[in-house]
Amino acid sequence: MATRLARRLQHLLTPPRAFALSAGFLVAAGQAPLDFWPVALIGLTMAAITWRMALTPGQAAMRGWLTGLTAFLISLSWIANPFLVEPWRTGWMIPFALLLMAGGLALFWALAFFLAKRLNAGLPGLVAFWGAAELLRGHIFTGFPWAMPGYIWIDTPWAQLAALIGPYGLTALTFSLAGLLAHAVLKRSPVIAAVALALFGAAGIWGFAHRTAPLPADTPQHIRVVQPNAPQHLKWDPAYIPVFYQRALELSDPEGADLVIWPETSVAAPLYAAGPYLSEIAATVAPARAVVGLNRVDGMQGYNSAILLDEAGRPLRIYDKHHLVPFGEYMPFPGLLERIGLRAFTAKNGYGYSAGPGVRLMDTGALGKTLPLICYEAIFPRDLRMTPRPDWLLQMTNDAWFGKFSGPQQALVQARFRSIETGLPMVRAANTGISALIDSRGHVQAQIPLGTAGAFTAALPGKDAPPPYARYGEVPLLLFLSVLLLCGCAVTLTTLRRKTD
Repeated sequence: MATRLARRLQHLLTPPRAFALSAGFLVAAGQAPLDFWPVALIGLTMAAITWRMALTPGQAAMRGWLTGLTAFLISLSWIANPFLVEPWRTGWMIPFALLLMAGGLALFWALAFFLAKRLNAGLPGLVAFWGAAELLRGHIFTGFPWAMPGYIWIDTPWAQLAALIGPYGLTALTFSLAGLLAHAVLKRSPVIAAVALALFGAAGIWGFAHRTAPLPADTPQHIRVVQPNAPQHLKWDPAYIPVFYQRALELSDPEGADLVIWPETSVAAPLYAAGPYLSEIAATVAPARAVVGLNRVDGMQGYNSAILLDEAGRPLRIYDKHHLVPFGEYMPFPGLLERIGLRAFTAKNGYGYSAGPGVRLMDTGALGKTLPLICYEAIFPRDLRMTPRPDWLLQMTNDAWFGKFSGPQQALVQARFRSIETGLPMVRAANTGISALIDSRGHVQAQIPLGTAGAFTAALPGKDAPPPYARYGEVPLLLFLSVLLLCGCAVTLTTLRRKTD
């Protein structure tokens, strides 16, 4: 029996498939918290090589899927954590959730590999379809642009290229570099490798200059960020709710601050019952103002909201989260899924939220207008390009759902990219961390470590002029992908002519 199983596995796991799986493991190493970008670049180069060596579109698709499967399986391993909050009820779902999520996202890579091979578009075509697949992954079915390969550059000068072309463009450039290196390996050409590295270095010089250029002056206003550190399995426990509330209150010393910020759902009571708590918060932080996160109920609909309080604790501004994530914050086909015990994980009672009316600026007075982002909303670059332009970004989140390893750290990386892309500072208030103050170049100016209670007060950084990506969005990327696709078509025509000569 064991011998038969070993033979079956050997038949399925051929050397090319094992090579593709290995490439995905290396690609994942580039994501936080490891940040091994050279290893990830090797993995992407291996993926391009294994595509080039595929003989049929079907083989290419399988290799693309296997590469994506391991890359996403490892990068998104934090998805298991919500199922461990109540493991006796939901723990059995972990393997299915991980494999379905990773396997589903890997289909985008499989499609890119298939089309490039089917059209015989060469490595330029592969890069074009691969970049387009990542753009599609960030938009279709509300989008889930997590663990993009472009994020491997976060602590390098190349991250600053996101100010020009955004994270999708940076991802496409990363694929281009991997494609050039793959071509150099296949052709055994040091010249091609040298050209690729020279172009890579030139882009890094620009990024270094942008990153080290003088920052805009800090504003005269100061913010205070509060991190109460309420573990998810205790966050809604009636015995612990007063403990976490009192902890956040004690951390809200307003000395030197103009605005005190609490994280997502940091006030346990819904808005209609939260009056006494909000009054106490306003009195504690006076003469500063406070922004807190809580749930809001309007008729039969519930919202995940950020509330700016006036001096008496009354809601002065309300923002309702509008970009919800399927299964995480609302359940498609709720009646059917409830019958098998599936409920939305991040909502308090498990049945999900309603979407707010859309992107809204929040006028905070002397601190200017901020763009509130609740939790996952900070992973969508398209939601931050708007007119009128905000003065700063505010992310309020509860990353306790996602453990204490890769999930919160990857979320911080994405927040830093949003600042680079928009030229705007971001204030990030997270329940269990990592809370941070990020300037307009993506530098972390202040932070509270993961899994600790604490607070900091700091001057709000100034904003840069709108960078090209904030003005033009994905237009440069689409032009770049179009040029690559034309190059791929030229490869196809050249191949056809050789066959007919």
